[in-house]
Amino acid sequence: MVGIVDSEADLADIVRSARTVAVVGMKGEADADSPAHAVPRALKARGLRVIPVNPRIASACGEPAHPNLAAVGERPDIVQVFRRSEAVAGVADEILALPPEHRPDVVWMQSGIRNDEAARRLVEAGMSVVMDRCLSVYTAKYRARP
Repeated sequence: MVGIVDSEADLADIVRSARTVAVVGMKGEADADSPAHAVPRALKARGLRVIPVNPRIASACGEPAHPNLAAVGERPDIVQVFRRSEAVAGVADEILALPPEHRPDVVWMQSGIRNDEAARRLVEAGMSVVMDRCLSVYTAKYRARP
């Protein structure tokens, strides 16, 4: 599925099939109560591999952090975005600059985050986009603990 994802069935398919999530803007253990740390921690508890992407931290959830998506060096199933809506255009630029084999299937903007223009560009490049939804909510709903 390529496009803006809104249907419950498609959201369920995304979280059931995902194995790896690169989290742009993830916070470290010093900010454990922040959604940008608590949500990825919950994803990890549901069996997803979490890849922190934030130049300001060394690691999070037991994984080394990367300064940007290019430094990840592999294709995550989902890129989850914990950045303000106006910063999503830059994240989209970063994704679109990746080699096609390293681009995610899905770009997921966390609750409260929406950027229609960035979403349009990502969809045109062949990705699915979820906006303004909590990945942890859908993972808890549709994915059993390992």
